[in-house]
Amino acid sequence: MPRITAPTVAEHRAAQQRALLDAARTLLAQTGAAPSMADVAALAGLARPSAYQYYKSRQDLLHALVMDTFPRWTQRVRAAMDACSHPADRILAYVLTNVDLVDEGEHAVATALVNVAPSEELNAESAKMHHQLLTPLVETLAELEVPDPAMTAELINTIVHSATRLLDGGAPHGEVSARLTELLGPFVEDLKARGAADGKTASP
Repeated sequence: MPRITAPTVAEHRAAQQRALLDAARTLLAQTGAAPSMADVAALAGLARPSAYQYYKSRQDLLHALVMDTFPRWTQRVRAAMDACSHPADRILAYVLTNVDLVDEGEHAVATALVNVAPSEELNAESAKMHHQLLTPLVETLAELEVPDPAMTAELINTIVHSATRLLDGGAPHGEVSARLTELLGPFVEDLKARGAADGKTASP
C-alpha cells in the first residue's frame, strides 16, 4: 500500500485519483490518444502498479475522466453566469466562458474522449451535458422574454461552435472573444434597454 500523504486514507485516495485524472487529461489534450497507465502514473508521480490501486484499467480511468470532464465544464459556465448582476449579461458570460474552456484545452479533451472511449454511456453523458449547459441559457432568455428562448439558445450555441472551430484552426483566443463581444454586445444591451423601459431592474 502506498504511503499515506493526507490526514485520512479517504483524502489520500481522493488526492491520488485527482492526480491521475489531471495527468490523463493533460496527456489526452497533448496527443488526442488514450494514454497508457504507465504514462499517466509517471506524470502523476506514481509507480505504474500504484495507479491500478485507484483505477483497475485504462478504460476505467477514461470512464472516470468522462464523468469528471463534462460536469466540470457545466459548473464553470454556470458559475460565470451566476456571477452576473444583470440577467442579460449571462448570455455573453455563457458564450465567453465556453470559449475560454475551449482555449484552455477542455474541448480537445472532450473531443478526444469521444474518439478514444466511444460508448453509449459517453454519448448519453455528452447529451446530458448539452442539455445542462443550455438550460440556464434558455431560462435566462425566457426571463428576458425573448421570443422562442429554446431556438434562440440553440442559435447562440451555434455561434459558440463556430468560435470553437476558429480556435481549433489557430485563431487567437483574444480576437475571437473580442469579435463575439462585438457581435453579441448590442443584443445584450438591447435586452437591458427593453428591461429598463419596462421598469425591470437587474437581478440582485
